[in-house]
Formats: sequence, structure tokens, C-alpha cells
Amino acid sequence: MTRGGIRARLRPSNLYTFTCLRPRSAEEGVHSFEGPGYTRLVHCNQPLMHKKKPFKYRSNYVSTTKYNVLTFLPKALYEQFHRVANLYFLGAAIVSLSPLSPFSAVSMIAPLVFVVGLSMAKEALEDWRRFMQDIKVNNRKVKFHKGEGVFGNKSWKKLRVGDVVKVKKDQFFPADLLLLSSSYEDGICYVETMNLDGETNLKVKRALEVTLPLNEDVAFKNFTGTVKCEDPNPSLYTFIGNFEYNDEVYALDPSQILLRDSKLRNTAFVYGIVIFTGHDSKVMQNATKTPSKRSKIERKMDYIIYVLFSILLVISFISSIGFAVKTKFKMPHWWYLQPKNTDDYYNPSEPVLSGVAHLITALMLYGYLIPISLYVSIEVVKVLQATFINKDIQMYDEENGNPAQAQTSNLNEELGQVDTILSDKTGTLTCNQMDFLKCSIAGTAYGVCPSEVELAAAQQMATDLEDQDRERSTGFREKGKQQENELESVVISKDEMALKPPIKGFSFEDSRLMDGNWLNEPNADVIMLFFSNTSNLSHCYT
Repeated sequence: MTRGGIRARLRPSNLYTFTCLRPRSAEEGVHSFEGPGYTRLVHCNQPLMHKKKPFKYRSNYVSTTKYNVLTFLPKALYEQFHRVANLYFLGAAIVSLSPLSPFSAVSMIAPLVFVVGLSMAKEALEDWRRFMQDIKVNNRKVKFHKGEGVFGNKSWKKLRVGDVVKVKKDQFFPADLLLLSSSYEDGICYVETMNLDGETNLKVKRALEVTLPLNEDVAFKNFTGTVKCEDPNPSLYTFIGNFEYNDEVYALDPSQILLRDSKLRNTAFVYGIVIFTGHDSKVMQNATKTPSKRSKIERKMDYIIYVLFSILLVISFISSIGFAVKTKFKMPHWWYLQPKNTDDYYNPSEPVLSGVAHLITALMLYGYLIPISLYVSIEVVKVLQATFINKDIQMYDEENGNPAQAQTSNLNEELGQVDTILSDKTGTLTCNQMDFLKCSIAGTAYGVCPSEVELAAAQQMATDLEDQDRERSTGFREKGKQQENELESVVISKDEMALKPPIKGFSFEDSRLMDGNWLNEPNADVIMLFFSNTSNLSHCYT
């Protein structure tokens, strides 16, 4: 490249450098939305503005079903005849209507209808369960501003863009919200995004300083504002927008956005404005259509059916060749078997046609080599497995009170079949749950509840002592029994703790501090100071 070309490319760079050195204007603190992609305008607390286009956005109703009333029959049939065996028996059922069929057409059509119908019924049942789950989610209640500073209940599906909602502790956010204020004076709140990104640690969100006074219901009596922001998109960690309030414009960023399906934690309540609803929300933008999932067993079954069909084809082909040869050379001598019509399939003068006709007949006659009932058996087993999964007490979440829910039974056999784990974590993989068991206050150790490490070590010690008891003296055995008794006391204390109502993250037990006994300790003031600071620190880990 010549020097002139290089200089021509450098000129815009010099101009850009010059513009970067000039003083920053006040307007640059506000995002620009002149280009495409930033056309969403939200009128806050003005419901009439969003009843007409162009400001009439999607409703907050969401659907995760695979079918509906109109599309179920064609889509379900399309899915069923993706299976090789069903496609083969469909062709056989069509041919059975011709004179080439060695038996009645009903004997071919009835099993096919039963198998396909049973599989479609299973699909309908599972999609119905998804539909009922959608109804349960869409009918959840949330507080919203009805007007004149009064809040009432409203179902999620009836929320509209611009509504002011009040979400309380341990509730899910019904839509993507702009945080206005919270129960904390500085406008922060703690959010759990486990349903979005799988992370258990809480994220801190912070409201704009200008909206902090909006921390009670009556404050929204005359509240109005305007939000101009980006269009709906699947990015969970980005947000660009402006908030116009009291003739001032404030820039927005992701720290003010509360995403749908995330949960409010360690905060009594928050107020927010609905920005994105329903399928416009970021979590639904990331959701894909329910795919047709096929397990490894089904794919292997297709391969086996291909092999069986190849064997069937070879047998039928050999049989048809033998029939054609016999028709050509033997049929003329069997005058009593000769057909009256020259166009008949068994005409000795047309052995090739007779062989082809016999090939089709043989394919149907030997067709039961391919087991059509195999799919039915597998479908029934999968449905029963899904029922057992839903009722498995060992998969019950005691903390949230939620049992396991098998949304689809197509991949039951894939459970636990993990080939590769990709993780960016540098340390050990844990559940990231802090559990308070013991502490040391003013040089005194408190807490009698053993940790999992101590229990494992004690159990290992007891096992080793049992092996050594067979070889050592009686005195040493008594010492071993004494240590075993200590282990039993530890386990009993653990069992006694399990009988009490569990408190997440708090498994501490010590009679010297419980039930007000800490007042009798020599360092009561230090103990009180320790636990007061610990309660504040716990917000970072719960």
C-alpha cells in the first residue's frame, strides 16, 4: 500500500483523537437513541397511554407449550412419522389396501393407529401439563398501583407496560422491571438469579437516587415519568435507557433492572415499573421453541430397524426371485394353476412382473420381523418412569417445598449420563451454601454440632478401631468403645438437631448461648456484639 493510502486512512483517526480531547458536554451523560433499536417508549403510571398503537406492547401472558388446538394434529403426526418403524408401517398399511396384500388391511392399519395414537396421547398429556404450569405462573398475584396511591392485587398475565408494581420478599418478579425504590434507605435490593444463570450468590441492584423518596404506596399518587430504552433482546447483562422524571433525564444501566423469574431476597419490598412483558422479557427472549428430543436409545432403535429392514429386504428379494423363476418354468406345466386373464400377476409370460408383485407381498408378509409394539412398550415405560420421578421423596426440595417435575418423558434414560463437565471455577465445585456451625468469641469456642468433615473423620476412626479390636488387647478395646460412644453422642446430637425446624445457613447449637444463657457468660457484651455483626454480615451469603 502507498503512503498516500496510509495517510488517507489516518486522517479520520486524527480527527477522532481531536474530538476525544475536547471537554465532555453535559448531553453526553445521556444515551442517544436516534438510530434503530431504541424505539421503546414507556409511559410510567399512565395505563391509558399503552392501550393504543404504537405504544401497545405485548401482554404479560407467556406460553411454553409445544402445541395448540389447531397445530396439535398436524405437528404431532409429523413428529410420529419421523420414526422409521412408523413410516414403514404407514407404507405397508397403504399397500395393504391393494390386491397384493396377503391379509386384510385392518390387520395392518389397526396396530399402526393404536401405536401412533398412544404416542400422540402421551405428547398431549405432557403438553397439557406444561399448559397447566403456564396457567399457574400466569395467575400469580402481584401488587400494582390502581391509582390515587392505592395498590391492589393483579395477576401476572394482566400486567401491562408502564404499570407500577410492588414485589415483596421471596417473590419472583412478574416482568422486567425498572427499580424505583426498596425497603432500604439507599434503594438497594438483593436478587437471586438462579433461574436465569444458575448462580446462587445474590446480586445487588440499586435504584436511582432521584426515585428513592418513592418508598411507600401514597407516594405514587401523582407519579409520572417516561422511559426510553432499547428494544427487547436476549442479553441478560446489558441494558441501555433513559429515565425522564421531573423534567430531568437520567441514564439507566443494568443495575436498575430486575429481570423476570429472578427472586427478591433479604429485602422486605421493592417498587418497580414494568418495562418488558411476556415474551418481550429477557428470559423469554432466551427461551427457544420446545424441540423434538430424541434419546440415544431411540436413535439406536432406528439403526436396529434399518438393519432389520435390510434383512427383510434380502429375504423378500430372494423369495421373489425364486417365485419368478418358478412362475416362468413350472407354471406352464401346472395347467390347473394357470390364470385365465393374461394381465394377472401370476402369468408365466410375465415372470418379472410376477416377481415384483411377490416382492411387495413378501415385504408385507414378513413385515412383522420389525416389532411395531416395541415403541408402545417404551412409551408406556417412560410415562411410568416420569410418574415415579414426580413422586420420588428423595428428589423433594424441603427448603422450597417443591417436588421433582418431569416436564417430558422423552429423555428419562439420559438422566445422569454426563460425558463432560465444563466449568470456569478455579476451586472445588460446591453448592455455595454457607452454614454456621461453630464460632470462637473472646478465646472461647462455642458450638457442638459437628461438621460433615468431622462426621466423616469420626466414622472412619470407628471403622479403623473395629479392625484393630480383633488384634489388640481388651483394654484397648474398651478405649475404642469409649471413642465409639463419643461418636454415637456426636451422631445423636446431629439427629436431635434434625428434629428441630431447620433454618437455612444456621445449624449452630450450644446450650451455653441458647435460650438466653449467654447472659451468664463472662463476656456477655462481646457475645452480643459478635452476633449483631454476624447477622448483618449474613446478608452477603444468604
